[in-house]
Amino acid sequence: MLVFFSQKKPRFPNFKHRSAEKTLWVDNSFNPPWVHDRIAAMVQGQEQGQFDFSIPETSGKLVRVEQLWQEFFSDPSQWWDNRFIKKNPQNPDFEHKSTHERLWIEGWLNPPWVKAMVATTALCQIQSRGGLRSRVAGSLGNGVNVRKVCQEGRLEEAMHMVEVMLQQNIQAPIDTYACLLKGCARRRALAEGKRVHALIVQRGLDSNIFLGNMLVNMYAKCGSLLDALQIFDSMPEHNVFSWTTIISAYANHGQGEEAINLFQQMQQTGIPPNKVTFSVVLKACAMIPALQQGKQFHSDIIKSGFESDVILGSTLVDMYVKCGCIEDARQVFNNMHERNVVSWTAIIAGYAQQGLGKEALELYEQMKQKHVQPDVVTYVVLLKACASIAALEQGKQLHLDIIKSGFELSVIVGNTLVGMYAKCGSIEDARQVFNSMHERDVVSWNAMIAGYAQQGLGKEAFNFYKQMKQEGLQPDIATYVVLLKACASIAALEQGRQLHLEIIKSGFESDVILGNTLVDMYAKCGHVQDARRVFNNIHELNVVSWTAIIAGYAQQGLGKEALDLYEQMKQEAVQPNIVTYVVLLKACASIAALEQGKQLHLDIIKSGLELDVIVGNTLVDMYAKSGCIEDARQVFNNMHERDVVSWNAMIAGYAQQGLGEESLTLLEQMQREGLKADEVTYGSVLSACSHSGLVDKGCQVFDSMCKDHGIIPTIEHYVCMVDLLGRAGCLAEAENFISKMSVPPNFLVWMTLLGAAKNHGHVEIGRHAFGCAVKLEPENAAPYVLLSNIYAAAGWRDEVANI
Repeated sequence: MLVFFSQKKPRFPNFKHRSAEKTLWVDNSFNPPWVHDRIAAMVQGQEQGQFDFSIPETSGKLVRVEQLWQEFFSDPSQWWDNRFIKKNPQNPDFEHKSTHERLWIEGWLNPPWVKAMVATTALCQIQSRGGLRSRVAGSLGNGVNVRKVCQEGRLEEAMHMVEVMLQQNIQAPIDTYACLLKGCARRRALAEGKRVHALIVQRGLDSNIFLGNMLVNMYAKCGSLLDALQIFDSMPEHNVFSWTTIISAYANHGQGEEAINLFQQMQQTGIPPNKVTFSVVLKACAMIPALQQGKQFHSDIIKSGFESDVILGSTLVDMYVKCGCIEDARQVFNNMHERNVVSWTAIIAGYAQQGLGKEALELYEQMKQKHVQPDVVTYVVLLKACASIAALEQGKQLHLDIIKSGFELSVIVGNTLVGMYAKCGSIEDARQVFNSMHERDVVSWNAMIAGYAQQGLGKEAFNFYKQMKQEGLQPDIATYVVLLKACASIAALEQGRQLHLEIIKSGFESDVILGNTLVDMYAKCGHVQDARRVFNNIHELNVVSWTAIIAGYAQQGLGKEALDLYEQMKQEAVQPNIVTYVVLLKACASIAALEQGKQLHLDIIKSGLELDVIVGNTLVDMYAKSGCIEDARQVFNNMHERDVVSWNAMIAGYAQQGLGEESLTLLEQMQREGLKADEVTYGSVLSACSHSGLVDKGCQVFDSMCKDHGIIPTIEHYVCMVDLLGRAGCLAEAENFISKMSVPPNFLVWMTLLGAAKNHGHVEIGRHAFGCAVKLEPENAAPYVLLSNIYAAAGWRDEVANI
């Protein structure tokens, strides 16, 4: 609780904390720009209960101040203008000539319309106290006072002073206008910037190249790129700073391609770029990304003799990293004669972004050996690298280094630490970091909520969300996205519906990202019709929206509807991505839609995505499940890159067709090429051997898997082995195999043996398998049906009746 003093001497504070020794001044020059408006709103009663007002007459004073401003604007000639002669900022801007009542432009009791009126009203005719031209000339003639006022952040006063100088034919120096333009750019004050531009034109300085460059920069910083370009085009001549400024303007507005075009135009004019120009255009290349142009500019940098510059070297590393060329980035880094924290951070970030977290952490160790002190960005990058590879121990060591460096109080570092611990599965450590943070923002809460959601702790995630709201923090789009994904993962439909209502109340329902996530949530909760309703209400459908709804239908086994949506998507001219094609191919496989699958294959080739390993794997799987094993093998053979999933898909395809020998041959080829088979590979091979009657080879594969490759058998492997022996009529061996299993046999194991006993008419083993199966699932009818069939085949009618 703060105590407010409305009447005080200038040296005393406006606010004093009741318990702590803390004070605040409304007119402190270090205050952020929003303070005046915020306090005025509080004083006017919009946020009652925030302050204990010691003077009850405040509201009356507010009314009087508003009356004074109305009198001022009705007849400004009745007031003295002290703005350009006052030496102390606490002195008034205007003073009434007879009543001596005073007004401040930045006064915190002002009504909100005052600043706009001052900005749009011509006040040059108001007399200063004393009204002497010589005094005005003495105080403004050299522009020093103007620059001083501008640098103090009193932009409006500084502009007025220049207007007065022009009115009295006093010439302000060029650097005075430059100072005003810098102030406008810093505050993103476009309207004020245009006023300064008008003053420059009035002064006849619009052809000055220095001020032209400053105008381009001001308009660009204020967000008016078109005005910046018009000024640039109207300049009678350009220098390297002119070109650098306009190139930087386009790059900073995300128009990297145009920035590169401007750079090339600059080169054609014969003006050599400087280091800053190269740095800006390299950032533009990284933005697009434009690797070939980046390499050409790298060559130009070498020709210009700038290759030893540490800033350019760091920017080159960053450019190559963002263009996906980590080897080129490392080569530039290794060739740098001098490296700073930016250089190290850029190359570490490059490895981290490529999923090479281990290499990123190794570079960090080298950085420490070179005694280069990491900064906040370095630690954030490294923590994300640890999270990407679940390197918990290295993350904990980084945490210690952060504490030693004194960065543990940084909100950004704290948020990243929470995310790192959560993604590494250590939710307790994440919570501990969260609780110890001195300052938390919505990102902090989002990180913690996401941590619980990722660990499958949906209830805890929602409890945390409720706590977040109780503490007065407003959820953002990222909060809702995380929570909706948590609902999707645990099929929490009711919580998802409640979140949907809150999103609508928050005004976020038009956000396309949230719309897509809602579609995904409803689809994964099994409510594809609700997903479709949300989809139909999204105003700007993108490829993610279409993919989400297509996946929703495919996951519900509605492959035909998924393919119909794909046709609509093409009619809307939305280009599918890799995920879209993978979802569609799986939909074709689920309904054996071979012709549609072949058409999709053609579309994939046209889109240039046929070389993607994930797409290739899914094509192999689709053809195999559709019964076209030759087409599947052709796709497999044509793949430029194959991973374990590729081999597994092809081996599983042979297994589904009962081609055991081909599966074994492919396993041997896979091992010869240096790829390590996993549990899925061996499961497919054993299934193939089972369907082909290759008992001995199947047993050899199982033994090799366990003894030579160190893979612990899963229940699926045991089921395959029981099926292998049972199909071949080796029922006693199958029963003996079950008795030696390292894990307790489940219902499926006994049902596999029972099925084999039925096929081979073995009553005793059938009875044994039946007894074990019904103990595990007594309500399941399947064992009874199989045993009754065994009895019937044996002619035991009484036993059939009992069953």
